[in-house]
Amino acid sequence: MRISGRIIKGHGVASGTGRSRYPAGTLSLQKPFFQKDGLDLSSYYEGTLNIDIAPHTFEILEADYVFKELAWIDSHQPETFLFCSCGLTYNNVNYNGLIYYPSPETKERHFQPPTVLEVLAPPVKDISYGAQIELTLDESKIRIV
Repeated sequence: MRISGRIIKGHGVASGTGRSRYPAGTLSLQKPFFQKDGLDLSSYYEGTLNIDIAPHTFEILEADYVFKELAWIDSHQPETFLFCSCGLTYNNVNYNGLIYYPSPETKERHFQPPTVLEVLAPPVKDISYGAQIELTLDESKIRIV
């Protein structure tokens, strides 16, 4: 399934570009834990593309990777993370990506609206806020509502 979305500004916590207690970004701290359990994120940019698919929302049906109760830092409770493979198309260039979903049930703060997918991808040339992007999703893994 294909769906269009718009790149919006996120909290900047994953990348470390926003105001947070993680100046290097949460992804740089989490990556070794994901790597240890079989998910190599070394080819992805250390930040997320925040893609607003409004008026639609989404539901993850079956994740490719699940990290339950991952204690990636001592300063708060363990979190659960889900990852689903996806494709991205921007300026007629295709990229392989991963939907990055820190479960709201275990997340402390920096929640996303229900219309926003956070996506990990390799560096995307010339991407900017407001840009339209197309996602390719596996309908057996993600339902768009």
